[in-house]
Amino acid sequence: MSEAPKNEDTLAGFAYALTAYLLWGFLPIYMKALGHISPVEVIAHRVLWSVPIAGGVLLLQGRTADLRAALRSPRMLRMAAMTAALISVNWGIYVWAIGAGHALDAALGYYINPLFSVLLGAVLLGERLDRLQMAAIGLAGIAVLVLTVESGRLPLASLGLMVTWGFYAYLKKSLPIGPNQGFALEVLLLLPPALGYILWLMTTGGGHFFAGSTSDTLLLLGCGAVTAVPLMIYANGAKLLRLSTIGIMQYIAPTMIFLTAVFLFGEPFGRARMIAFPMIWLALAIYTFALIRKARAARADQAAAQPSA
Repeated sequence: MSEAPKNEDTLAGFAYALTAYLLWGFLPIYMKALGHISPVEVIAHRVLWSVPIAGGVLLLQGRTADLRAALRSPRMLRMAAMTAALISVNWGIYVWAIGAGHALDAALGYYINPLFSVLLGAVLLGERLDRLQMAAIGLAGIAVLVLTVESGRLPLASLGLMVTWGFYAYLKKSLPIGPNQGFALEVLLLLPPALGYILWLMTTGGGHFFAGSTSDTLLLLGCGAVTAVPLMIYANGAKLLRLSTIGIMQYIAPTMIFLTAVFLFGEPFGRARMIAFPMIWLALAIYTFALIRKARAARADQAAAQPSA
């Protein structure tokens, strides 16, 4: 019987997680090149070309039996259908936001997602929030209010990304299957509508795959790699790192998206964002401090509970 993974940081885990977050951080540049293509078509190709990659990984790992068992379980299929629906909506909002010049809204959504996850834990699981966590959530809420008052509307893209990813992560934890197998199951469930939509576009002449430029075709083919590879690398890294370490590293991607939006895409960074983003950063600093403090206290309690030699 193999030993349970230890709750400690490893160099391999750090390398995996850093690679995944850097890939996600550069993803807006890739998606911007697809900005002239409908988000629905892009999502369909993300699903289609993720299937062979996900299947190949399971073959290499010898985990195809897990996937076959999941496909025979109605309960597993229902749960995976929910996570698949959430991740497809999340991808759609993200692709639209990048292509439509709202990459800063995407960055904001992923910045506030950890705080939303904490709030979900309190509301759905009855987890108690300490004062620092409540202060962080309150600051994030005020930041969203500032953006709403300034623009006269809610930052719907940011909130959509936050809610879909938050519930996806919450439900994903309840899915009784490994992360790679779970991702393969999700894209398999999404494959029929995705493939049907692509075939419909090809027959009606409305698609870009083998109908537009060569670069469009190659970029759509690459959607599988830019979708599946970071997710699977991250899944392996998360198992080899402490939760507090992952909690800090998850800010890498939205920070890169933020810098790309401002300095590469030239998106306006007006007065409201100059107020709201520092408030979000302060909220995340408070949240991170609370996370690290809680992790240290848990390790101290664990050490104290161990019998002395």
